[in-house]
Amino acid sequence: MLLALVPGPDNVFVLLHAAVHGARAGLWVVLGLCSGLLLHTGAVALGLAALLAASSAALTVLKGLGAAYLLWLAWLSWRAPAGMGTGESMPAMGVRQTYLRGVLMNISNPKVALFFLAFLPQFVQPSSGPVAMQILLLGGVFMLATLLTFGAIALLAGRFGQLLQDSPKAQMGLNRLASVVFAGLAFRLVLGS
Repeated sequence: MLLALVPGPDNVFVLLHAAVHGARAGLWVVLGLCSGLLLHTGAVALGLAALLAASSAALTVLKGLGAAYLLWLAWLSWRAPAGMGTGESMPAMGVRQTYLRGVLMNISNPKVALFFLAFLPQFVQPSSGPVAMQILLLGGVFMLATLLTFGAIALLAGRFGQLLQDSPKAQMGLNRLASVVFAGLAFRLVLGS
């Protein structure tokens, strides 16, 4: 649970998305992010994440794709009109699009893959059974913690956003803040180690 609370692109994404589009949209993003964790868990269980970590070219490409996606989100947030509202109807996009945005946000972040590669194997005990199954179980526990933590963030941020719903100026401020944060996360991803 503590690891899920550490500020990073995913929980900031949930916070801003829920504040701008409502709690329901935030929860769909959370489900998308958790689905992305399925891919990372599977990659570690199959050893694919180790190959990614060993290939600096593949890691650079993945970082570039992740940064491009974050910049695209920044552009969309900057251009979003203030009158869209933060209601539960998700006027900006549908449920499927919101969910897929969460999936793409998670799988395009190479730091998640590297984190899973470094974190999950520490808790594996080869004498306790198949390693791949243990990694899948550990990934499932992490996904549950993420679902609960990010879900709470989405609900709180959605409530906060709802309070600002009647103020077009506040909505525009949230959109611009989201844009700046996404752009900052993109630059951090590219320039970070």
